[in-house]
Amino acid sequence: MTVDAHDLTQVEAVIFDLDGTMVNTLGDFQVALNRTMADLNLPSVPDALIEQAIGKGSEHLIRSVLAYQIASPQAKGVGQTCQALSVDDFFDRAWQRYQYHYKTINGQFSEVYPGVLVALHHLAAKGVPMACLTNKPLVFAQTLLKEKSLTHFFAWVFGGDSFERKKPDPLPILKTCDALGTAVKRTLMVGDSSNDADAAHAAGCPVVLVTYGYNHGQPVQNTPAAAWLDTLADLPVRLS
Repeated sequence: MTVDAHDLTQVEAVIFDLDGTMVNTLGDFQVALNRTMADLNLPSVPDALIEQAIGKGSEHLIRSVLAYQIASPQAKGVGQTCQALSVDDFFDRAWQRYQYHYKTINGQFSEVYPGVLVALHHLAAKGVPMACLTNKPLVFAQTLLKEKSLTHFFAWVFGGDSFERKKPDPLPILKTCDALGTAVKRTLMVGDSSNDADAAHAAGCPVVLVTYGYNHGQPVQNTPAAAWLDTLADLPVRLS
């Protein structure tokens, strides 16, 4: 469904989000977070919570999970003092263990969504410059793209630690457009969540959202966008 199709007729470059847009990384998050919780003697993490917390960077993800785990009745059985502790009491250790576990399994429990390679090959054949912009730490993003043989499509890759602020702040998009050498209004943001849309709207560039991503547990069609796509295989048609 398109609401602003004219916004997509003058696109000169495309910025892609990573998690939930190009690669289904839920499995990686599940494994890394649950191994982290086991190290902290905390309960396993509900899948729904992980989906809702993905997208705003690793620190937000870990803090959201810890807040839930500490407040959960299940936590009462894993330590008498757990209920009296705060997220900050767990965070440093959780961050350390999560970094270790995610690095160990990055890409092993994830898969590229159907239609992604069709879109990337089509854009590459047309000579459209592309960048990957994610709130995932840069080293994790680079490793994942390499693991999934996607690196060569992107002139630039930026992570959540590449700039002073993360999406939904517009700064990362503005900086990525600077790197691509394209005008913001002629650069398309492709993502899966309100994070991507809010950043794009604030920056002044058109945005397309996929319907299969995470979006913090909310229907992405409720987020204003130029289009909502069930598959990125439809993207080249809208750019042709």
